[in-house]
Amino acid sequence: MPAQTPSPPMAPGSAEAVPPVAAVPAEAVAPLIRGVAVLRELSEAGGTLSLSGLERATGLARSTVDRITSTLQRMGYVRLDGRDAVATPRLMELGNAYLAALRLPALLSGRADALADELDESVSLAVADRDGIRFIHQATRRRAMSLSFRIGDLLPAERTAPGPLFASEWTDAEWRAWRARRAADPENRAFTAVPPRELPFPDTEFERRAEAAGRDGFALDDQLIEPGLVAVSVPVRDPRTGRIACVANVVSHTSRHTAAGLRDTLLPRLRATVAEMEHDLATAPAPDPGPPPSDLASWIGASKHELGREFIESLARGLTVLTAFGAGRAALTLTDVARATGLARATARRALITYEHLGLVRQQPESRTFTLTPRVLSLGFPPLSRTTLPRIAAPHLADLSARVRESTALAILVSQGPDAEIQYTARAVSPRIMGVDIRVGTRLPAAATSLGRVLLSDTEDSADSAQARIHDYALLDEDWEDGLRTLAVPLRDRTGRAVAALGVALHAAGRTERECVEELLPELRRTAAHVERELHAAGHFTRVPVL
Repeated sequence: MPAQTPSPPMAPGSAEAVPPVAAVPAEAVAPLIRGVAVLRELSEAGGTLSLSGLERATGLARSTVDRITSTLQRMGYVRLDGRDAVATPRLMELGNAYLAALRLPALLSGRADALADELDESVSLAVADRDGIRFIHQATRRRAMSLSFRIGDLLPAERTAPGPLFASEWTDAEWRAWRARRAADPENRAFTAVPPRELPFPDTEFERRAEAAGRDGFALDDQLIEPGLVAVSVPVRDPRTGRIACVANVVSHTSRHTAAGLRDTLLPRLRATVAEMEHDLATAPAPDPGPPPSDLASWIGASKHELGREFIESLARGLTVLTAFGAGRAALTLTDVARATGLARATARRALITYEHLGLVRQQPESRTFTLTPRVLSLGFPPLSRTTLPRIAAPHLADLSARVRESTALAILVSQGPDAEIQYTARAVSPRIMGVDIRVGTRLPAAATSLGRVLLSDTEDSADSAQARIHDYALLDEDWEDGLRTLAVPLRDRTGRAVAALGVALHAAGRTERECVEELLPELRRTAAHVERELHAAGHFTRVPVL
């Protein structure tokens, strides 16, 4: 299958005509192309965009947008909030597949985090995406003037410190493509993660920086992104090929360091960390392939049967192809993809042809295998990489409250020991006239609340938390306040640790204790499972704050 990637437009005034954008392959899946366009526009809009806004941004008919968002909603990648489409953390499963297959975040993020702690500066890892760079890991500093980009953000190579390092390995064709892009977009307006550059510098300046980076083994960004931002980068090389696998980048601002100061004071420590990273890459054992997606073909068929025309089967099938990749499954043959997804070979082949045309998949001709490209991160990852647990839980709390007609809440444990407390971080108020109203931010004694009991059961051994530890829920009947009955279950992260608790609070006259267990507990657990699935997707390669 020949590569069908878009080519850059002809550079004005150039002596050589650059080939036009490649035509859509005859076997490409049109609904999949449209679905990817919707996801990209939703990502560019920060994860939320009205359906009419998607119609304008993509140029698709409104009926098509409605069917695409209906399909994405069924897959759990989008939720519809009134007239808006909102990307959910489950959409990060697509980017997670690329990051897991890449392995670099899993192998190197610990070193980057430790360096950030040591230097008290933001540290990131970046990979090349054609003539741009994308971040695959961020270790940020919690201060008022914190400098970082989101995982998945795309930046122009010429305005970054990692860019010259990657460019030092470019071929003549890659340099021609970069010059054509620069001519067509001299202010970088196509790169929405950075402000436009009002006074573009000449091409020769970046060429000089790339030559110096290749010679010196490091590169600086002296306020190329915006005034005040400085960075120093060092390449991390693949021990098998000697080529750059990723770039480690230390970012600061001029009130703390000049660019030259970064070079003189922090570069030696950065280089030492990179040497450790390269050792980790050289000695890492081959990954054990994780379980591939299961029974997706059957699920897609059932969804089509239930939703009919509103479910675009070919879009759902195409998106499942991306999730076939992952840890230990970085390079897959067509047969591998078909087997992992349960799709017919012809269906999987057409999806791969489509993704190759869109730049999301690259074929390795010598091995007849396919790999994901960093461009997969453009499908919703940047805006979702900064989500929080309360933001994840909020719509689910609202749905639960509407179903059971009682107040619901999310809380975390903020202290331990005899005076342990919980803090409410999200809530949804009951539609009843008389309902429980505890404000976000309120702190209460952990042992006196069902929310606190399920959290304490994970951290201590006491009679108060015994029921929660045994049954994985807590039910309190007027222990804290007369007439108040509460029920709670834990929310667990990817390691199984209870990081928060989700609960229902009601007047004791509304339901008996038995009715709470028989009627409310299954609803509460179902909601917790939905929140946990999104939390696990969001927390695979990013840190999800609980506040």
